[in-house]
Amino acid sequence: MEQATSSLTCKFRDQTTSDIVVHLKTKDNNKSQHFNCHSPILAKASKFFSDRLSQNQIEPSTCIEVECTALEFDHYAKLLNLLYIPEESILEELNSVKSTIGVLKAANSLGCEDVKEACIKYLEAVPWDEKEEEEIVKLVESLGPEAAPILARVQPVSQHAAQTVFISAIRFATSVASPIAGFSDELKTSAQEQLEYMLLEDGDGPLVVMDEKVKSELRIGLKNLFENFKSSLNLLSYDFERKEELAEERLLIVLNDLDWVCGISQKMEIMLDFVSNWAEISCEIINVILSKQFSLGLWQVKSKIMEITSRALDAVGYGSVVISALARVQFLKTWLPYVRKMKPLLESTLESEIWENMEGAIVSFILALPSNDQAEIILEWVNGSNRWRYPDLSEAFEVWCYRAKTAKRRLTTGLNGVENHTISF
Repeated sequence: MEQATSSLTCKFRDQTTSDIVVHLKTKDNNKSQHFNCHSPILAKASKFFSDRLSQNQIEPSTCIEVECTALEFDHYAKLLNLLYIPEESILEELNSVKSTIGVLKAANSLGCEDVKEACIKYLEAVPWDEKEEEEIVKLVESLGPEAAPILARVQPVSQHAAQTVFISAIRFATSVASPIAGFSDELKTSAQEQLEYMLLEDGDGPLVVMDEKVKSELRIGLKNLFENFKSSLNLLSYDFERKEELAEERLLIVLNDLDWVCGISQKMEIMLDFVSNWAEISCEIINVILSKQFSLGLWQVKSKIMEITSRALDAVGYGSVVISALARVQFLKTWLPYVRKMKPLLESTLESEIWENMEGAIVSFILALPSNDQAEIILEWVNGSNRWRYPDLSEAFEVWCYRAKTAKRRLTTGLNGVENHTISF
């Protein structure tokens, strides 16, 4: 109350009532200014001034020097003015993050507790940009526990809170509601991007632990997306007859969701679920897409299907997804004709890296099949015309020949009673 009473009777820089001068100057003396002040207000509001005033007898000519840098000069000047403002009104005088950071530093240096408290309240409540946030974090570290409330918004969240948000985002990202004027679709895309970021394996590690609760939620969403895809395939012919472009656009939205969930499934280690669902619907996909009605259209859809199939072939071919030999044979025999047929039609549409990676995955895929199934696929490739030469199975053919001979040799030596050595290749 003493400061409030004094501030009503004394005005900042009022030379007629001033009993002390504050000389504010930069350390290099390039900038300086004198401020007429009042010792009762300074002593009450600032520990720095209180200590200095207690050491000297106050006279009209008393001058206290305060040094600062050129960048801090205006903030110190504003602080001196704020010392004259009633405590309950200081907050109203703060009007920008940048200025308040500077005033807070000055207030901390001069021990002005009321101003510090107001600055802390202000910074805790207003928005910051990224650059300001970095500066505030560094400042709070130097101020100690009293400034901790400022950083409430950037404190690590609990695992439970992170998981709850993550699960809610999964539900939204895998929802199948029709978008309203594109707005809902934009929100879904945003949710998908944030889920990818939360799973990012950067220096800080992923934000969410992949426990069964989280995986179960994604499995539900994945199943919903595949059901939506089935429905879209069933309606494709009808939609295509009405408006071709709109039909393709709608199906692409569904396929983009599946492509996204495929990537998330890999990160969350449930790729088996994705491959199983894709394999289950494979025949239906091919029958619809390769029907005569769509022979001259749906090129974006056909490209996206090729991309997703490539990822599934990669997962099984390189062993990150383990399924039975029978399922592997069926999956490859289902998609290999589609890949061969689409290669010359989509070659310029898809990046060469996709074709190269898919070829390598198919070779690896074949070499993990039972030898008789390998022989059947290789025979088809050897007897095919130039149009059927992709994928190049030369490597698979070479390995199959080598294995066939070594298998026969092992069988022969085994029958003759000779020790059977393990052969690596």
